[in-house]
Amino acid sequence: MPAGVPRQAPVTAPATVAARVRAWVPEGPLDLGLVLGPLRRGPGDPTFRALPDGSVWRASLTPAGPGTLRVTQRSGEVRGEAWGPGAEWLLEQLPEMLGAADDPSAFVPRHKLLALTQRRRAGLRLTRTGLVLESLIPSILEQKVTAGEAYRAWRLLVRKFGEPAPGPAPERMSVMPPPRTWALIPSWEWHRAGVDNKRASTVLRAVRVAARLEEAVRMPAGAAQERLELVSGIGPWTSAETVQRSHGAVDAVTVGDLHLPGIVGWALAGDRHADDAVMLSLLEPYAGQRHRAARLILLSGRVPERRAPRMPYGDIGRL
Repeated sequence: MPAGVPRQAPVTAPATVAARVRAWVPEGPLDLGLVLGPLRRGPGDPTFRALPDGSVWRASLTPAGPGTLRVTQRSGEVRGEAWGPGAEWLLEQLPEMLGAADDPSAFVPRHKLLALTQRRRAGLRLTRTGLVLESLIPSILEQKVTAGEAYRAWRLLVRKFGEPAPGPAPERMSVMPPPRTWALIPSWEWHRAGVDNKRASTVLRAVRVAARLEEAVRMPAGAAQERLELVSGIGPWTSAETVQRSHGAVDAVTVGDLHLPGIVGWALAGDRHADDAVMLSLLEPYAGQRHRAARLILLSGRVPERRAPRMPYGDIGRL
């Protein structure tokens, strides 16, 4: 193997050790799938697994090191089990990750659709992971490509350059690579994963200032977005997608999205051709809660019928 190239992670997981455990009782209804769903980057995400028994597993690179978290819910009580050097950090963060810092009662629906969806999805809370790069890197990979292309790239890169999730995690779960490993991924590996030079270069610029970006988690969401956007290649779309997860940013609207303006326009005004300006105007009554309003619209299922062909899938790894 050439010097400086990260070694591929072994496929065998370390020996199982006893889990650290925390029990927590949320105030009000809580739907684990709704809260944690935005953290999954596609059905094959190596860092996320939802099992038929109702448990949700996450593998994270925390400030204390890699960790695995298993979350279950029964009779109103949430149980967190964690393994690895990052176990204590994950358990400390558990309530905020499950929306303890979020206040759904602050949302006042002004459209019948949103009022109905809010009642039907009473367990919705906005997650706050407290981790920036974990959401930033996959958001960069999702720039200007289909979701399938981005999910494939994230899956391939994390599995190849990450490390096995600590503890008795489900098969093939991995912790994402640390910044230095991202920085050392060779150009041909980005290419094989279908990541063009523009997105790969943006990831490389971000990981070079990883510590400064992670500091942004202690800032208000708007200030954090401004810091993220100082990195060339990170714009409002990417910064919003990041702070929605890292900060639980209730007002961060994803502008520049291919589909969201039309979905919001259709749901609130019957305008399938709405652009960002129209979307922001329609969401203005929800100022301070615009991201929650957009989430409720997406959960309502009221989307315009597709009339244009899907965005073509382009696998540059085959070129």
